[in-house]
Amino acid sequence: MEKQLTAPLTAMIQPGGMPLDVTGYEHAGGYQALRKALAMTPEAIIAEVKRSKLRGRGGGGFPTGRKWEAVPAGPGAPRQRYLVVNADEMEPCSFKDRLLLERTPHQMIEAVIISAFAIQADIAYIFVRAEYVLAIQRLTRAAAEAQSRGYLGANILGSGFALTIHVHASGGRYICGESSALLTALEGRRPLPRSRPPRSAMSGLWGKPSVVNNVETLCNVPHIIERGADWFLSLSRCADGGTKLYGMSGRVKRPGLWELPLGTALIEILEEHAGGMQPGYECRAVLPGGGSTAFVMRDDFDVAMDFTSMRKVGSSVGTGNILALDDRRCPVGMLHNLEHFFAQESCGWCTPCRDGLPWVERILAAIEAGEGEAGDLDTLAHHVSFLHSDSTFCDLAPGAMAPLGSALKHFRAEFEQHIREKRCPWHDTAEGWA
Repeated sequence: MEKQLTAPLTAMIQPGGMPLDVTGYEHAGGYQALRKALAMTPEAIIAEVKRSKLRGRGGGGFPTGRKWEAVPAGPGAPRQRYLVVNADEMEPCSFKDRLLLERTPHQMIEAVIISAFAIQADIAYIFVRAEYVLAIQRLTRAAAEAQSRGYLGANILGSGFALTIHVHASGGRYICGESSALLTALEGRRPLPRSRPPRSAMSGLWGKPSVVNNVETLCNVPHIIERGADWFLSLSRCADGGTKLYGMSGRVKRPGLWELPLGTALIEILEEHAGGMQPGYECRAVLPGGGSTAFVMRDDFDVAMDFTSMRKVGSSVGTGNILALDDRRCPVGMLHNLEHFFAQESCGWCTPCRDGLPWVERILAAIEAGEGEAGDLDTLAHHVSFLHSDSTFCDLAPGAMAPLGSALKHFRAEFEQHIREKRCPWHDTAEGWA
């Protein structure tokens, strides 16, 4: 099977959902990038990834090559290093990594081996959301098959490089997706975020240099090594390289997930790939990158879904999983649902998040129930301004404020109507907030 140049991440996905075994993956060109990488120096691999302008696909968008080169190198550097794959996909509305883990597990394994070689880590962990049972089974099987072929173990393909991969099931908390809390969880402790500095590249898992990358991010690495940075850059419609997995949910005709050039316009994803809205519905706004991104209104739907363009409309790409808000759905009810999730998932480590998010959730519940008061919107606005990254250990609370802050700006009339009429107008409709 020849790899498709336009959709490298999903090129090997088979009809019916069954992944390729190691033999099928090899016949499709799998593990050729690994052979090429082992003939390169780690520095050359990092340089190629930097030149490709691969940025993190988990939400932060940090340049991958820069993250890797921050790991201490040279004779005096700590020998023990770790590579950790963040597969704890619990961001509301997000489901992109699950596709890669379940349908192309050998692509994930190959990506881990090459990336570990680049930073000279001899132990790697794939930290998977516990509910992804099928993904855990398939990754475990793929790792065993790879080891049987000599791609894992003490002397990979005779190169002298050794690597052990552990597939680790998460304890099941949203905070485990925060990189430093993830490392703490791997150490067997309560998953709490860490203060910075030091960064994990200097002192991460068990105090050793560690790199944490998202599933989709790393799955690009074998294709960059095999075909080169220039090819990877040519796939994109913006200054950064590659494709992106964009998903869409809500009342669209074809909810799903598509691999498209990075920088594809939001309106194209909605109208062409998702098929537009279902009959009788109009799209008022979207959360473009999961539950912790700001609303983008219909007037800005022509924006390119890339890291730079999204900032211009006050939001971010995030995970690239889009949730459509239709004209029959109550925006206050939608916010209440999201903030309830964030409040219950707070780890409780810092006061602003532990106490602020439940307060926000209670106010939204009261407004939705017709018990809102005139000063409630000012209180919510205060939380938006106060719960930022300078006040908290991690970005859970600031992320929760992104949809709330934009909703107070764009849907203020709906909030005021709830308070003025002492009811939710959508609850009187046939569908309500269902």
